[in-house]
Amino acid sequence: MTRPLVVLETHPVQYHAPVYRAAAGAIPLVVVYGSDFSVAGYTDREFGAAFAWDTDLLSGYDAQFLSRTADGGAATYDAVTADGLEPLLARLNPAAVLTLGYSSAFDRAAIRAAGQAGRPLLFRGETTDHARHRGWVRRAVRDVVLRRLYRRCSRLLYVGRRSRDHYTRLGVPDDRLTFSPYCVDARPFQPGETDRERLRPTTRRELGLADDAIALLFSGKLVSRKGVDLLPAAVRLLPDELRRRVVLLFLGNGELRPQLEAECDREPPVRCQFLGFQNQTALSRFYHAADLLVLPSRQGETWGLVVNEALEHGLPVVAADAVGSVPDLVHPGRTGEVFQTPTADAVAAAVGRAVALVGRSDVRDQCRGVVSAYSVTAAAAGIEAAFRAVAA
Repeated sequence: MTRPLVVLETHPVQYHAPVYRAAAGAIPLVVVYGSDFSVAGYTDREFGAAFAWDTDLLSGYDAQFLSRTADGGAATYDAVTADGLEPLLARLNPAAVLTLGYSSAFDRAAIRAAGQAGRPLLFRGETTDHARHRGWVRRAVRDVVLRRLYRRCSRLLYVGRRSRDHYTRLGVPDDRLTFSPYCVDARPFQPGETDRERLRPTTRRELGLADDAIALLFSGKLVSRKGVDLLPAAVRLLPDELRRRVVLLFLGNGELRPQLEAECDREPPVRCQFLGFQNQTALSRFYHAADLLVLPSRQGETWGLVVNEALEHGLPVVAADAVGSVPDLVHPGRTGEVFQTPTADAVAAAVGRAVALVGRSDVRDQCRGVVSAYSVTAAAAGIEAAFRAVAA
């Protein structure tokens, strides 16, 4: 049997599993998960909701688990350990090991185990320089640690422009870099134009949106780092004629919901609807019903996969420059608008510019065209290329 690529990850992730499935069609691949909590069901602290993903995360590739929640295994991300990983790696005898981060105890143990097994190490993480504010001491220490880690890696898979810039800044040569973009699997969605024609009128009617209403969609956790609290104030800063047409749609849940409800009720009131957490297969109708996605994140947005989801549906995006995917996917005047400083004034100005993109079929075509290069197929091809390079 050909020795496989072994991927080490804390738990099944809805954005990663389709990539593994696609890669497994081209190379021998095994994914070792620390826990199955995301498919067994768990409570997300920031979402404030208990759920299990409603898409298939395990078929089409060899998935193995170090622990399962039904047997007392880790029930949350922070509780996942790498207990049992070393003997399992010895049994699997990989040609190479792929890890996806260094922040969790599991990730660090995975990196150590790969080194102890003497296997080539591939790394595909969300690491960038822009997403968090750090003092100079922390930046310097981080650089030293990451330079050391990256020297141990045979290949580093960058997910976008800022990811590549980060690796290059820390001295990784081009011949050890491979593009494996961050992506979403469009198969659970109904993203096309015919889907839009079918879903948009019925959903807007159910939401009570007038034909001339402009629906600004926020999709994600209602928490401060996402900048969602800026939206009511930003709407109030719009010109009166535009402000009266705008409706905020909050798709998600979180600790800021009571504050947002109260803020929208202030005079002059901002029309809004809270749609709660929605699983993957229920998202398309809301993306089609909306006119713009707004993502005003302050920090911590290493990529922002809701941007991919919106563009797959032809929905232009208004995003803060702090969102990692902005240089790749949000092109001002074509697929959305960008603002530099996460303030209500900046959000309002960007929304005002983006209104010119609303309702245009050519803009929807550009949105889908730009995101098409950030596909499951492209991500899997990057993993395949990196594996073949080191396995040879």
